[in-house]
Amino acid sequence: MSASDPLYILLTLIVSTFGLLALVLKAKMPPFFALILVSLLAGIALGMSPQDVIMSIQNGMGGVLGFIAVVVGLGAILGAILERSGGVQTLAERLVSNSDQTVSWKMSLLGLLVAIPVFFDVALVILMPMVLRIAKSLKRAAIYVAGPLLAGLAAAHAFIPPTPGPIAVATLVEADLGMVIIAGLLTAIPAVALGGAVFAETRLKKLPAIDLAANVPAPEPDAPKVGAPAAIASLALPIGLVASGTVWKMIAGEESVPEAILFLSHPFVALLLSVGLYYVYANRVMRLSANDLNTASMKALEPAGIVVLVTGAGGAFKQVLIDSQAGARIAEVASAMDISVLVFAFLIAALVRVIQGSATVAMITAAGFAAPLLAVADVSEFDRALTVIAIAGGASVLSHVNDSGFWLVNRYLNQSVSETLKSWTVISTIVGSTGFLMALLLSIFT
Repeated sequence: MSASDPLYILLTLIVSTFGLLALVLKAKMPPFFALILVSLLAGIALGMSPQDVIMSIQNGMGGVLGFIAVVVGLGAILGAILERSGGVQTLAERLVSNSDQTVSWKMSLLGLLVAIPVFFDVALVILMPMVLRIAKSLKRAAIYVAGPLLAGLAAAHAFIPPTPGPIAVATLVEADLGMVIIAGLLTAIPAVALGGAVFAETRLKKLPAIDLAANVPAPEPDAPKVGAPAAIASLALPIGLVASGTVWKMIAGEESVPEAILFLSHPFVALLLSVGLYYVYANRVMRLSANDLNTASMKALEPAGIVVLVTGAGGAFKQVLIDSQAGARIAEVASAMDISVLVFAFLIAALVRVIQGSATVAMITAAGFAAPLLAVADVSEFDRALTVIAIAGGASVLSHVNDSGFWLVNRYLNQSVSETLKSWTVISTIVGSTGFLMALLLSIFT
């Protein structure tokens, strides 16, 4: 069996995938290290010379990091400043009241908005006191209020840039970020509605109320509170700018886009403007010290740095598959078997997600497999964006005991493992599956 034999290539990729999982799960190696090691060994196994493998890893890392490091870093800083200025709390207070009978729908919207600039776990910790206060006021179970919030957080975290996950995948599969934003919004809204409000009203509403107020510290009484218009603008500006360029291209054609729009709609510029303007507002108008803002920003860059490195390693793995011609061979087989790239990407992401728990690792691994298929396929820009959504959907389903998010929900809501499986696991699965099904539906019209 030669290195160019499709069966040999397929077996090598299967062994590489399970080898990666073994290194992460059993050997407890950092995903970054594991991805680089697997990329090196897979390249050699696929017939590349050691020097060629090293060059592929270098090129793959460099090609990805040049973009994603800037975008993820700026997105993390924007989220940190919004959090420090009280923007998350302001949005929460404006959207939801203690006696609101439409709380499930508004909590779904709140989660969707907040998770765009703020990491999932950070947003949950910040908003949990409000969740418990509302649950007590309504005499409902905490999960009834928290469930829709969790759905919104999960959907935005998975589908809508500038959150790191979709940015990472978009970079690896070379999808237009504006297209991903549009596709993400189109898929996230029904995903949140079904996994959040609908599930809460049909299932979670019947659960008995338990007072958990003592489990979560109260918010600081003297915490700063930014105005709602400024908080909303900080979210709308970067998304609107990036999407504007894409929408212009779709309506008038790529050649007709003014140079100014191309400049302003670039993710670098859009995020730089958003961060700069909001920093000045927080510092000059709200009188938050530059030192406080800098400290919050540096703290936010720590988890962002991990995402950047793992994504870079995913880029290395992708490049090895392309340069070894493995991706082209698998693409030929997939084409002959008439396997949809969307379905393939979703299944890979879901498999890795279920086995090892990390949504980030699942996304990066699936993107590494999908990128070579897209490289030789005749697909539109929107189809590439839908591939990002399919991967994100697969990486969101079936959160269970090997996922840190599962235990975060379990701890703050004081649920048993069984209760968390029946609530959060179901929510994550509805969100991920709905996103994938929406991607399939939208692909019909492209």
